[in-house]
Amino acid sequence: MLFCHPSKLKSKGIMGMNQRNISYIGRYNPRSLYKLVDDKLKTKQIALKGNIAIPDLISVIGQQHEVAELTNRIRGFGGFCIKPAQGSGGKGILVITKVADGRFFKPSGSEVTLPEMERHVSNILAGLFSLGGKNDVAVIEALIQFDPVFDGYSFEGVPDIRLIVFKGYPVMGMLRLSTAASDGKANLHQGAVGVGIDIATGRALRAVQFDEPVTHHPDTNKDLSMMQVPHWDRLMTLAAGCYEMSGLGYLGTDMVLDTERGPLLLELNARPGLAIQIANGEGLLPRLRQVEALPAHPVDVQTRVARSKEWFGRDTQMA
Repeated sequence: MLFCHPSKLKSKGIMGMNQRNISYIGRYNPRSLYKLVDDKLKTKQIALKGNIAIPDLISVIGQQHEVAELTNRIRGFGGFCIKPAQGSGGKGILVITKVADGRFFKPSGSEVTLPEMERHVSNILAGLFSLGGKNDVAVIEALIQFDPVFDGYSFEGVPDIRLIVFKGYPVMGMLRLSTAASDGKANLHQGAVGVGIDIATGRALRAVQFDEPVTHHPDTNKDLSMMQVPHWDRLMTLAAGCYEMSGLGYLGTDMVLDTERGPLLLELNARPGLAIQIANGEGLLPRLRQVEALPAHPVDVQTRVARSKEWFGRDTQMA
């Protein structure tokens, strides 16, 4: 583990779970707004109203009798993603990257039959993957054509960019890269690689897998120190704008880069995890406190992004 002794944690400004929950989530995130981010369909709706770019919606299946219509709903699409609207931690997400002669294939190349997909949708509706096991709806999205700049940096999955945004200021960033261990999902707890990203430039600072430092991708052997996230200013602006869109003071924004459409918002998180600190080798608290100390008056998105880059940028290459 990177951080061990409590005194070292404190000196690094590391924020723990209780402090996050009480001082930031509890204080700055009204519970009435959680439903807007816990439900991916509602997030899409408010994103569209806020002119935030998101993956295209193909269809929504909300009732068991609609499962039989799945074939018609996905007809004509060469790839798509089926996910629970109220899922968490990447659970229940099924990605189909190839459709050929009525057959469906995952990123790994393994085939998924139509009955298997229908059963998966039924499980989503029954709440198998949702928060609290509540009945859910299945959201079918267009496949993301991820930017080729990430070729070799991710294994059988689309890399995503997590930015922690506090009171509209992006304060810390991380790129999440899927691996064989994470089954092609960008979930750090399952074994994805987290790459700390310099807020000022989008360059890699350091990388970890299972909380241990790594220098190369475990499956592709790609040198992670060479990472440079393109469209960084647009990503920062997109993330900062989610403050007004959602009304949440402390949130995580998960974004992807589409080769045709550029940065897209995947989802928002009202309770973002703390592993981003390990990926960056630095704690969140000093940055959060700097933003908290600011005068309470409105500041536009562009100014907030410029200040975040000035205050929190490190611009040092990965060791």
